Amino acid sequence: MNSLSMCESNALETLHLEGTGVSGPIPSSIGNLSSLIELDFSSTQLSGSIPASIGNLSSLRTLDLSYTQITGPIPMSIGGLSSLRTLDLSYTQIIGTIPESIGELSELIELRITNSSLRGVISECHFKNVKNLKWLQIEFEAPNKPLVLEVSSDWIPTFSVEEISMSNFQIGPNFPSWIATQKDLSDLTLRNVGISDTIPDSIWNLCARQRIDTLDLSQNQIKGRVPNSLEFFSAGFVDLSFNHIEGSFPLWYNVSYLHFGTNLFTGQIPQNIGEVLGSGVGVLDFSGNFLTGSIPSSICELTSLEVLTLSNNSLWGELPNCWMDMKGLKVLDISTNNISGKIPRSIGSLSSLNFLLLNSNNFHGKLPSSLRNCTSLRSLDLSRNGFFGNIPTWIGGSLSSLKIISLRSNFFSGKIPSQLCNLWMLHFLDLSHNILSGFIPQCLGNLNALQSNIGRLATNNTGYEEHMMVVTKGRELEYSTTLDLVNSIDLSRNNLSGKIPDGITRLVGLGTLNLSMNHLTGKIPEKIGDLQNLETLDLSINKLSGQIPPSISSLTFLSHLNLSHNNLSGKIPSSNQLQTISTDASIYAGNSGLCGLPLANNCPDTNTSPPPTSAKVDGENEEDLDGEWMDLLWFYIGIVMGFIVGFWSFWGILFFKKSWRIAYFRFLSLYIG
Repeated sequence: MNSLSMCESNALETLHLEGTGVSGPIPSSIGNLSSLIELDFSSTQLSGSIPASIGNLSSLRTLDLSYTQITGPIPMSIGGLSSLRTLDLSYTQIIGTIPESIGELSELIELRITNSSLRGVISECHFKNVKNLKWLQIEFEAPNKPLVLEVSSDWIPTFSVEEISMSNFQIGPNFPSWIATQKDLSDLTLRNVGISDTIPDSIWNLCARQRIDTLDLSQNQIKGRVPNSLEFFSAGFVDLSFNHIEGSFPLWYNVSYLHFGTNLFTGQIPQNIGEVLGSGVGVLDFSGNFLTGSIPSSICELTSLEVLTLSNNSLWGELPNCWMDMKGLKVLDISTNNISGKIPRSIGSLSSLNFLLLNSNNFHGKLPSSLRNCTSLRSLDLSRNGFFGNIPTWIGGSLSSLKIISLRSNFFSGKIPSQLCNLWMLHFLDLSHNILSGFIPQCLGNLNALQSNIGRLATNNTGYEEHMMVVTKGRELEYSTTLDLVNSIDLSRNNLSGKIPDGITRLVGLGTLNLSMNHLTGKIPEKIGDLQNLETLDLSINKLSGQIPPSISSLTFLSHLNLSHNNLSGKIPSSNQLQTISTDASIYAGNSGLCGLPLANNCPDTNTSPPPTSAKVDGENEEDLDGEWMDLLWFYIGIVMGFIVGFWSFWGILFFKKSWRIAYFRFLSLYIG
């Protein structure tokens, strides 16, 4: 159906077109359907604004326009929907303010407005006669808070909701006191709403009195402390991350998902954490705090744990060897701490593990062969440690699901195993800053995931947001949500030798190629221009020779290039793309045989002599030339006169000032002597 047309019908009660191809605007004649009870246009191609005539549908109970291209303001006439129970305007393009007439919807049970362009103020008037509301959802994806909730501190709503979900608009700075009046509340989300207050006791009392399935107060500036333990409190999901909460490690034993990351928690992880929290906890996130001490072995008693994130703390000691019974663990992130020792062999028991991040610690030793049993691994980050020995060949054999490998800044030696080429999902390989030797494997061009520029979507059902430091475009940047779209090979700062494999030019999806600071010889592959998505190319500090391939000019996305300190020769290719990268000659420095811009040395076949100044330019008259000659004449006269005045001023002073003359000749004799 290409467009929506309406005719009068007093008998029509339900109109469901959800998920169809209907498009175009909602006709104003829809107001003639006086018997309509349900109107569902969700997930269609409808556009245009909501007609004012919709307010004539006094019998309407459900109005669902979610996931459409509906734009324009919410009409004031919406207050005429006296029987309306469900209003869903989620994921539309509506603009303007929310009309106060929405407060006349006395039968409203469910109000959902998500990801719109609304702005302005929501006040008590918007809920004046709304007495039956159970689900209140007002959320924006943009974090700039275009909407403001302004109610008095003593406001008591006429409704008692079960679910409140508000995010990315302004409610704070004080914690809204009216929340504590909601006696039926089970889900509370106030994410990024500008609260810089403490959590009042009334909220904790509310949590203790009734079942709270969700408590999400993340991404605010909430300060103070939270109770160390909550008696009778149970919740499915608690997220207090990205706040300023301080105190010791809280033990909330009836919570399934605990997110306390990026706060100000201090002290040690309790030795009895496994006993107190029990086997019911599925997610434990205390990343980005100030925890100290060692990781207690009782943490392995949390046998239902799927995500354990303790990164970015000050934990020390060795990782306990107790992971045998944690069969469901999918994420183990202990990066950026001071953990030392070897990787425990029992880590190999984690057959469901998707993410193993031990980077930026003090681990050492060889990689235990038991890791080959972690056959579900998708991301392995062991960078910035003290690991040594050969890179095991079983990584490319047993860990076939690997998409990301980072062994950067360790002491791995030997050759790059060709078995890595079997990892058909691998799109990020960082082996830089080691002491690897030998040739770059010829089969590297067979990496399937890099042979296409088609983006991939992360299939991550753990709720964990992976993060990694990536060196690209000459800088080190942290990637998280877009990490799955980063295509990179970094083998820099090793002892690799031989030629750059020609097959590497088949990796058309590659965004970063860094082979710098090795001992590579031979030529740059002629088909380097086939890497059409390349943004960073660094081949500096090698022994490459020959000319820069002309095809390099085809790299239209290239924004960072470094070919310095090689044995390259010939003319630097000129193209609009190369000229826009940089006029800095340092990217070609240390190649004595190179010539052409932006270097100062010109190529032998380039005529750089300036045109004779006496030549007459087309269209230039004799008066213009005479004027230029007169200007030039007066220029030279000025130089001569300046010399004469300066000369006689100096020697004249010496002739008449005896003290200056004596001082000058004394200085001259000392200088010459």
